[in-house]
Amino acid sequence: MILSRNEILKALKSGRLRIAPFLQANVGPASVDLRLGNTFRLLKPSRKPIIVSNNATYPRTFSDLISVGGSGLKLLSKQLVLGTTLERLTLSDKLVGWIQGRSRFARMGLSVHVSSSFIQPGSDNVQVLEIVNNSPSSLVLIPGTSICQVIFEETKGSAAYEGVFKQQLLP
Repeated sequence: MILSRNEILKALKSGRLRIAPFLQANVGPASVDLRLGNTFRLLKPSRKPIIVSNNATYPRTFSDLISVGGSGLKLLSKQLVLGTTLERLTLSDKLVGWIQGRSRFARMGLSVHVSSSFIQPGSDNVQVLEIVNNSPSSLVLIPGTSICQVIFEETKGSAAYEGVFKQQLLP
């Protein structure tokens, strides 16, 4: 079941869900807005192909980690960057989350996740966003902007993610 505003607030009060920093104003009828952090991973173009296989490594070897100020990051048309949310989410073993873009930005051509919108139960991390500019124009990403929302659901039974990204803090 998807958690409504009241259930989200109850989950926060009981500790089944933690959001830090938390702004109650970001809680909507059935989701919580998450803000864009200031850390990004810029993918570097390469003439060498990147092998996509089960042995593939995280793109640290073909990207640069940067932090930006209040003027933001200029995202060129068709460019992909990895960004993070300002908020760190901690989910109990009975909650999962789904990251969704916000329609106001989607209508500008901005996608905030390519394909990995699912947040596993037991996660304790900032959310890494696969941000793509699908617009024919450049877009400027401003840290602190409520760029996406997360929808929470309860699991049937308990489960806990123990993978490599469980406590990830950087893109």
